[in-house]
Amino acid sequence: MKHIIIIVTAFILGCQSPNTNTSYDQNVELSSSFKDYWYDGNAEISSFNLTQSRYGEPREGEAILIYVTEDFLVNEQVKSNVKSKNSKSALKLNRTKKFITGIYPYSIMNSSFTYLGQKDPLAKITTSIQEWCGQAYLQLNKKRGLSIASHSYFEGEADQNINLPNGITEDELWHWIRTSPTSLPLGNIKLLPPFEFLRLLHKPIQFYDAKAALDSTSTHFTYELSYPELNRKISINFEKKTPFSILGWNEFDLSDPKKTTTATRKKIMKLPYWQLNNLGDERFRDSLKLR
Repeated sequence: MKHIIIIVTAFILGCQSPNTNTSYDQNVELSSSFKDYWYDGNAEISSFNLTQSRYGEPREGEAILIYVTEDFLVNEQVKSNVKSKNSKSALKLNRTKKFITGIYPYSIMNSSFTYLGQKDPLAKITTSIQEWCGQAYLQLNKKRGLSIASHSYFEGEADQNINLPNGITEDELWHWIRTSPTSLPLGNIKLLPPFEFLRLLHKPIQFYDAKAALDSTSTHFTYELSYPELNRKISINFEKKTPFSILGWNEFDLSDPKKTTTATRKKIMKLPYWQLNNLGDERFRDSLKLR
């Protein structure tokens, strides 16, 4: 069944067959339809109903995915104000969650950047977690290897500098789904889980053994990642046709089925959100069904 899925998806994209090992060489040529969608001067914003498992109980909240292309400075690894020989075209994903635990709120934001049409596309990941006990901030810069700076309020995590060899991160796979789902790794692989998960559960920042699978229904694809050592599984549902929009996801604690996080899409829109900061532009939040 997986081979059938791969062939069908490859026909849609005109790309190579997916990786079945830890290779992350995409070198994808951007199609005209891809450019028409992603270089139209707008961001893609999706809102989700969120049920987040925290402290063993379900917490209701909201999640947002914002995908947008921008010019990205290769050396400084920040947004470039103008396109230049020092910048590359990148796809940025801002992934946010907001939910309440009892009296106090959580706010989580993850930003990830991948170079478009490039081999070894990951450039940078940042994650921040704020709640009333304290906050954590982590940043990964990928050049020759993975250079990670971690700062946390909690004992044993305070200030760390970690260097890891090149490898695949779960965060960048959210980009691969959108740009080249036929490049998604399958089978037994090693992955760096998202910083959000590692910090919320106070796990070491390192690669973990994982198993990846791609399944199909009549309406969508599901990309599934399982981490035996972490008792974690995540399944990401996305549309079967370009631009392969995210429909929702589920995160499972395999040691306790009650500890499940789910996100279901409410609305998707293309908007130049950075221009919509005037009084009255709050109406776009209504359009996105945001509280």
